[in-house]
Amino acid sequence: MKTDVLVLNQDYQPLSVCSVQRSVKLVFLNKAELLHDNPGRVLRTVDDEYSYPSVIRLRKYIRIPYARISLSRRNIMKRDLQTCQYCGVKSDLTLDHVMPKSRGGRDTWENLITACNTCNVKKGNRTPEEAGMPLRNKPYRPVHVTFFRHMMNGVQENWKPYLYM
Repeated sequence: MKTDVLVLNQDYQPLSVCSVQRSVKLVFLNKAELLHDNPGRVLRTVDDEYSYPSVIRLRKYIRIPYARISLSRRNIMKRDLQTCQYCGVKSDLTLDHVMPKSRGGRDTWENLITACNTCNVKKGNRTPEEAGMPLRNKPYRPVHVTFFRHMMNGVQENWKPYLYM
């Protein structure tokens, strides 16, 4: 079973996800501290047992430039969990403009959603309100933290406080 470890910066901001092996190296080299372990598992050596890491925090602050997620078809599908925002179907997907382009709608995070072809054609050149097709989720500009859950198909329970969930 592949297990990932959440890596936090010194100020507790989520930085990345790494392997258990990498996290153990960081802890043993005193470059990180263990914040949460996986209670059901341990790492064994011939002579000793160690906590199985789940969340670690770096001891030195790592300065990273502001990470903006680019507007792309792939990222919109990822944000919307590969699901039609009108009916919930997970197949035959395309992108839809909430405010149609012909009526001044732009290509922005707040105006693009994932929709199945059937719903996209049904909505046509109207807004969701005009078409009587309410959105399941309001479109938003994601932050890099949002994409952690997609990298490893879900978030471990003890990560949630650090990911503001």
